[in-house]
Parts: sequence; C-alpha cells; structure tokens
Amino acid sequence: MTLAQLWLCEDDAAVERAGRPCGRCAGCRAMLARRHPDLHLLLPAALRAPLGWDMADEGADAESTAKSKAKPSREIRVDEVRQAIAWAQQTSSRARGKVLLIHPASAMNAVAANALLKTLEEPPGRLRLLLGCADPEALLPTIRSRCQRVALALPPRDVALAWLAERGVADAAVLLDAAGGRPQEALALQQEGFDAVRWRRVPQAVADGDAGVFAGAAVARVVDALLKLCHDLMLQAAGAGARYFPPASLPVGAALPALAAWAKTLVRTARHDEHPWNAPLLFEALVAEGRRCVAATPPGGGRAATLARR
Repeated sequence: MTLAQLWLCEDDAAVERAGRPCGRCAGCRAMLARRHPDLHLLLPAALRAPLGWDMADEGADAESTAKSKAKPSREIRVDEVRQAIAWAQQTSSRARGKVLLIHPASAMNAVAANALLKTLEEPPGRLRLLLGCADPEALLPTIRSRCQRVALALPPRDVALAWLAERGVADAAVLLDAAGGRPQEALALQQEGFDAVRWRRVPQAVADGDAGVFAGAAVARVVDALLKLCHDLMLQAAGAGARYFPPASLPVGAALPALAAWAKTLVRTARHDEHPWNAPLLFEALVAEGRRCVAATPPGGGRAATLARR
C-alpha cells in the first residue's frame, strides 16, 4: 500500500527528497481514506474484513454480498480480474496514472491468472500492477516472468516484539516464532485464540492424542499448526533446532519415516481446507496420525538409532 501511495503521491518534490509519499497531498489523503479513484484493490473476500476493506469498495456488489450466505471465498476469481482489467482501461482520474494492487497474487486461480497475462505484459496507459505474494513460487511461471521482483524483508526481531507488545500480545516471542518471524501473523494467531499458552500445549496434546486443544479453531489454522509441528519434529529428529515451537515443548523420539507420511497427509488436507469438513472429526484424525508418529518410535529411538537401523 505504501508503494502504491508513493506512485500516486502528487508532491513530486517530497517524494524525491524523502523517497516516501508525503502523506499530505490530495492523492495521499484519498489513499489513507481508502477512496482513491486510481487505485483498484483485488483481495479475496475472506481477507477484506480482516484487513478493514469494506465489501462495497472497489466496485463490489454490496447488495448481493449482503444477501449471500456463502462462506467468503479465499480465491480471486476470473470475473473479478476481468472487472479490474476493464477498470484499468479507463482514463486516470487524477492524471497520476493508475495502480492495480492484487494481494495475495497466489489467491488467483489458474483461469484468473491467465486472464491477467495480457494486461501484465502490456499495461494500458500509465497503469502499474502490484502483486503481493509471500511465496512467489506459488505463482504461475508465466506470471513471474512478467514481473519485477521487489523483496520486502521482515522487521528486526526487537522491533517486531515491541510492535506486538504495544498491541497487548503476551509472551510475544513465542507467537513471533510460531508465525515464522511475521508480526502481523503473530497478532492474527492471538486474535484467533492461539495465545502463547495454547501454542505451547499443541505438541504435548498431539503426543497425547488430544484434539481438544484445537476446539473452535479454523481448519486452515489447525492444519498450518500441525504442519509446523511436523516440521519441527523432523528438524529435531535430524538433530537440528526447532523453528516454530519452543524446543522444551516438543515430544522426543519421533520417527522420520512416520513424520514424512504425516506431512503428506497434512499437505493434501491443506490443499482442500475450504472443503466443508466435519472439523472435530478431521482434527481427531490428523492428531491421531501425529500421535502415531511419536508412539511408533521404539525405545532409544531418534536420529542416531534410525540411522543405525538403516
């Protein structure tokens, strides 16, 4: 958003001097009010509310949205991309060019991504396209080849911890590790009920076969947590340090072959996390398989014993 605001800022002298949008001109005020006519934001419906973007923005049909009882989509669909392309072909309102911001770009399904290719290769007028993505490899190669990559680094750990503490996150270091160093993701964990105490309980709960630790959680969040636990158990079995969970919270002795099989199950489930699962039964099944990974290791197990048996 800051980069889009920089492009649409109308104080050229301030931009040249500071390298940032001025925050005072009419263009910046319109951006901050989320009403700039030359910005079009493509977000999945499921992200609009968490990010504070009203469904009526960006040309969405508010009446039909209100009437719909369907679960908000986590995809950017082809009809939304086509509407954005039609918008892009119109004349700029403030004569500073236009910005089409798509986030996350990986949320575009294959049909939507292919519909964007021509516009991405030959943007009309002074249009700039900005695609946000945490994992560029998740994008089609034809999308990546038409883009200039700009890496956004994570904030320093002390800055992230201070930011989380200001927002009332207790034991922020645990949740920052749980989120892979991303402070906004750590805050989302807290808001979804995964405080540091609950996060620490997950490894032992899985070892005990207790899926109750995930009661009321979203399927996508639970699968993500189990994938991270599986990852840390693999690291531990290979003699490396954990990344997402406190090392003291991890059960010892998980077997690599069993963990690899569990990881495949979790990845398959992650691909279909929008399926109308019976969540409690799904959690029981995934936790039961995770419990077998720990229980399957014979006494004296671990990396050294596994290598010796081979």
